[in-house]
Parts: sequence; structure tokens; C-alpha cells
Amino acid sequence: MIRDDIKAAQIAAMKAGDKETRSAIGLIQAAVKNRDIEARTQATPPDDDALVVEVLQRMVKQRRESIAMFRQGGREELAAAEEAEVAVIERFLPTRMTDDETRAAIGAIKADLGATGMKDMGRVMAELKTRYAASLDMSKASGLVKAALAG
Repeated sequence: MIRDDIKAAQIAAMKAGDKETRSAIGLIQAAVKNRDIEARTQATPPDDDALVVEVLQRMVKQRRESIAMFRQGGREELAAAEEAEVAVIERFLPTRMTDDETRAAIGAIKADLGATGMKDMGRVMAELKTRYAASLDMSKASGLVKAALAG
């Protein structure tokens, strides 16, 4: 489980005296705990690893946005700190699908659903998210789905 990997990494960072990594892992654990509290009110709690991956992906997205803003504002030291956090967070995420793998998955889903045009984009995106949410950048996949359905 990803939670166990995070806990083990925190212990290793503490033993190594790596304050930056320990701090980033602390942020991860706090975000996961908040998501756990939100999930208590849901009728069917999501799969544990799926929940953790969702939190980690959201954290990476937020930091990438911050990095862009810091660079725009000329605050390179803050951008570097955010990049360090992104590197720690990404250690716990499953490997991302390449563009070619994503196109292949979209093609398979398109064939399974009988999708023919842009009117089917919602169905294709929903199925793509169901099957590959943990290993796929959905914003990038959106453009690839549009290209596949338009062509």
C-alpha cells in the first residue's frame, strides 16, 4: 500500500536527518488524513490506494501551478522549494502512462464503447478515468481524446 511506503519514507528521512523530505512527507500525510475525514461521509469509501493517489495528484498539480507563479514573479528560490516537494510527492505516485500508451488506451476504449465523434467524449473520458485514473494525467488525456474523436 502507498500509505506504508509513505510511512517508511518518513522514518527513513527522520533517521537520515533529511528535514526537507520529512517536511514534504508530513504535508502528504496531513493531506491524506484530511481526505480520509472527507471520505467518512461517503456512502462507499473509495479504494485506499486510489484515495491516496488522488490526493498526491492534487498536491502535485497545486505545486506545479505555484512553481509557474513563482517563476513569473521572479521568486526562483520559492519555485525550487516547490520543485523539491514535487519530487518527494512523485516518488509515491505510480508511473505515468506515456503519450503512446495513452493513445492506445483511448483507442481501445473508443472501440469498446463504439465512440465515433465528439458527442461521445464524456463517455470516453469517464471510462478512461475509471480504468486509468492512477496512472494518467487527465488534463493531457483530454486533448488526446479530442484528437482521437475528431480524426
